[in-house]
Amino acid sequence: MAMSTAMSLGTLACLGQSTAAHAESAERPAFHVVGGNLQKRANGVLALMGYSAVPDLSASSLSIRNGTTDNPSLSMTQFGGGFTISKSMPLYLEGAIGGSRYDPTFVVSDGAERRRLPTRWTNVSATGGIGWDFPLTADKELVFRPIFNFSLAQAVSDAQAAQFIINRHVERDVDFLTNGSLSAYGLGGAVMLDFERVREDYEIDIEWRYTYIRLQSFGGSSAAARGSSDAQTANLYARWRAPTGAVVLHKPLRYVLELSHSTYLGSQAGVLGFNHLTSFGAGLELDTSAVTKLFSRVRLVGRYAFGQNISGASLGLALSF
Repeated sequence: MAMSTAMSLGTLACLGQSTAAHAESAERPAFHVVGGNLQKRANGVLALMGYSAVPDLSASSLSIRNGTTDNPSLSMTQFGGGFTISKSMPLYLEGAIGGSRYDPTFVVSDGAERRRLPTRWTNVSATGGIGWDFPLTADKELVFRPIFNFSLAQAVSDAQAAQFIINRHVERDVDFLTNGSLSAYGLGGAVMLDFERVREDYEIDIEWRYTYIRLQSFGGSSAAARGSSDAQTANLYARWRAPTGAVVLHKPLRYVLELSHSTYLGSQAGVLGFNHLTSFGAGLELDTSAVTKLFSRVRLVGRYAFGQNISGASLGLALSF
């Protein structure tokens, strides 16, 4: 991905406006990326991984578009979940799988000519977590939950986006951008306050969570491409469920309302031009316990996420066991 002092998409757009010149000689020095260095770009790739590695409902569907071409500059998807085994066995388990597609444009030069270099990076990550619930009230509706998190992630560059330059003599920074890969692992944890109240006519769940995962690269296509990032997110999540009055499959059909707000800290702060992201959701929940033992509820929720100059939408399907 493109890295600059501000690490914003606006800077990438400015770089992409440089004009290309016709090559005059194959004996010219190797092409290199104008501005930045390999270390900064490796750190930038890991900073983007943080959005996929940290469980976060707000970033589960995010799309940033180029204002000129209306083509996606960044698309992000994440799905996952967590649960406590029981009140008597308060072991908490969670997992999430996320991915992103990012297509920054760089400028490369051999000293005599300058060319635009479009690239496409794909990030995939998997995160797991193990925690324990400590009740703060006698009815155990409010719990404090520390969580240990671990992640694995892989980033791969699509060389087809820069075929016109790949066959030329290039320095390792260009090779890393056009045909590179980067693997990373993450260790960290989270602390959560979870309030959950279940009544006959309504259910409410409110969670406040702070997550920190340290991502460190290993392996990859270039020995010099080593990076690290601190993925930190503070998140507030609320969900309300209540009967609609209709009965489906012999059980009440419920409506669902959701709210999520995330603040991005550490290496994620400002890397995409924003530090806050909010998501609203609404949908329906079907109780299937009367007809199947495989799962108890099916929930379909549409969500809209927005922040500074960004927006995203998703349709999520969830199963409760």
